[in-house]
Amino acid sequence: MAHQLATFAGGCFWCMVAPFDEYPGVIEVISGYTGGFLANPTYEQVCRGETGHVEAVQIVYDPEILAYETLLEMYWRQIDPTDPGGQFCDQGTSYKTAIFYHTPEQKEAAEASKRALAESGRFSAPIVTPVLSAGDFWPAEDYHQGFYKKNPAHYKNYRKSSGRDEFIRERWALDKSDLQEKLSKIQYHVTQENGTEPPFQNEYWHETREGIYVDIVSGEPLFTSLDKFDAGCGWPSFTKPLHKNLVEEKVDKSHGMARTEVRSKHSDSHLGHVFGDGPKPTGLRYCINSAALRFIPKEKMEEEGYGQYLGLFKK
Repeated sequence: MAHQLATFAGGCFWCMVAPFDEYPGVIEVISGYTGGFLANPTYEQVCRGETGHVEAVQIVYDPEILAYETLLEMYWRQIDPTDPGGQFCDQGTSYKTAIFYHTPEQKEAAEASKRALAESGRFSAPIVTPVLSAGDFWPAEDYHQGFYKKNPAHYKNYRKSSGRDEFIRERWALDKSDLQEKLSKIQYHVTQENGTEPPFQNEYWHETREGIYVDIVSGEPLFTSLDKFDAGCGWPSFTKPLHKNLVEEKVDKSHGMARTEVRSKHSDSHLGHVFGDGPKPTGLRYCINSAALRFIPKEKMEEEGYGQYLGLFKK
């Protein structure tokens, strides 16, 4: 199947590249301008509102690996869909949100996704992000491409000061009030109290079936069997997460050691630690507690609502 396009406007395009870049099935993420009336607009023209364009990202992806519905889920979690005037500290026509569909199927999926979000009750205000037909897309200047990699310090400071990160954390935070009833003692101890389960005495250290490992608290897919390896340490070990945007890494100086803790970004649960002694291609070992995960075998992914990730196992 040929590669397809997905185009999303979500305010400053610097912040809309990293969430999709390097996700399995994503071939390329391009920052640019769309929805306007002038060919080859410049950044200055767009920012001044002279061309009718919005800042957007165009994603080239493989639909056999990555479902468009998954891209839509990722998109909604990056924006404030209730703001008609822009995004966070950036206000004006060029910073408005929009989903630009390329096929009738994308239009149907986008409208269904928008309805589901509105009906979820997560936002009290109306969802104003429009679903529009895609038109010409003009790549932005070279210095805007992959900005989060070229200027990581500037990028992180901008995201924080813009209010985007705080909004995302607050809006998508989970209600953990009943976790003690939902989780077993070891699951609660590991995820909420930064605990560690015994090596070689946990559920998944020797699991070899194909499938995905999801956050025990939120259900968010975090790792896959494709990146799992036997590190001999007695805990599930992976060379990388499903996507770097799904986890956060923090300095951990507990127990008289300096380590890098791994936490689930969505649920803020403790998962484990990452070390620099893993195999190629990453050279990393994500040493994760089984108690922080739930394994879903490939043959059960469809019935458990994770069918959109089956494409990961086709290559």
